[in-house]
This record gives sequence, C-alpha cells and structure tokens, in this order.
Amino acid sequence: MIRELTSLAVLAYALLLIWALWSAGDERSFSTFYEYLASPSSVWLHALVLGLAIFHTGTWIALTPTVMVLWRDDEQVDPSFIAGMMGILFLIVSGAVLWLSLS
Repeated sequence: MIRELTSLAVLAYALLLIWALWSAGDERSFSTFYEYLASPSSVWLHALVLGLAIFHTGTWIALTPTVMVLWRDDEQVDPSFIAGMMGILFLIVSGAVLWLSLS
C-alpha cells in the first residue's frame, strides 16, 4: 500500500516539471520558478521525492520476478536473477542519465 502512495509523489513531481516547462516560455515566470527551486523548502521537497522515488523503484524491482515469469526450456529462471538484472539495468540507465546531465 505504501508503494502505491509513493506514486502520488512521482505524479506531484511530474506536475512540478510540467510547471517548469510551462514557465520557461516567460522570463519573469521562469525566474520566479527558479527562485523557488533555490529555496530550502524546495531542496527538502526534492530530497523527499527522491527518497520516495527510490523506494518506489526498489519495490518495483523486487516485484518484477512476480510479474515477469521467465522460462528457459522447461525450467523457470531464478527470480533473484531477474530482480538482480533489473537492478543492474536500473543502475546503468541512471548512471547514463546522470552522466548526460552533468556533461
């Protein structure tokens, strides 16, 4: 149940990003939005949403073997292998996005 509630935080953050895109069209509006991002409450909000998003992602990775059952010939693929590969894929994609955003 908690995992499902964390999706609301992800939705709220998506709306915040839409607000950023919408305000980018007007210089005054964007400067107001930029000032909000520099405020301590915004930093705390981003840290909270990051924590909730990581929890949401981690629980989804843990649930992946339940949702995606793979078979190799007549044997079922080990669920921990599926979860491990999903975790590694998450780290690779997150690292690529971080690298692209910082370069």
